[in-house]
Amino acid sequence: MENEIKQILLSIGEDPQREGLLKTPERVRKSLEFLTRGYKQDIQTVINGAIFESPSTDMVIVKDIEFYSMCEHHMLPFFGRCAIGYIPRGKILGVSKLARIVDVFARRLQIQERLCQQVADTIFETLHPSGVGVVMEAQHLCMLMRGVEKQNSIMTTSSMLGSFRREQSTRMEFLNLIKK
Repeated sequence: MENEIKQILLSIGEDPQREGLLKTPERVRKSLEFLTRGYKQDIQTVINGAIFESPSTDMVIVKDIEFYSMCEHHMLPFFGRCAIGYIPRGKILGVSKLARIVDVFARRLQIQERLCQQVADTIFETLHPSGVGVVMEAQHLCMLMRGVEKQNSIMTTSSMLGSFRREQSTRMEFLNLIKK
């Protein structure tokens, strides 16, 4: 990878032997490995058995989970906040695991629409709750610093499964509770 990064530097008109760029190929490699570490993570290992019995059937919400990802089209960052809600049916997930699930999928080359769906699907398949709702809001550097250069644009995606999709009252309760 480092040799390819040196070639990129040459292609854009830089000198990879310049003092400030000598270690850039190594730094970029390490950075990309960190930013895409989700490819090497297994969701079951991340959850690590933190599924607990619970009689609760009331909505569980964690909001303002920050995430950082890279768009698969331009390999530029997008970042924002995620809200997750679910209605348990006998099982709950350790709260930190919700944030870790977001990170596993965010740390891959992504599109926000798929990221949102993957988080919702994973929670639904893991817990078999009555319903799951996921809402993500993000800023995309491919929109802010290149192309259309719209500095205040925010993309919102949602994925509603089970009762969150079927029942308008459940969906509205979730959406009202996550409002800032």
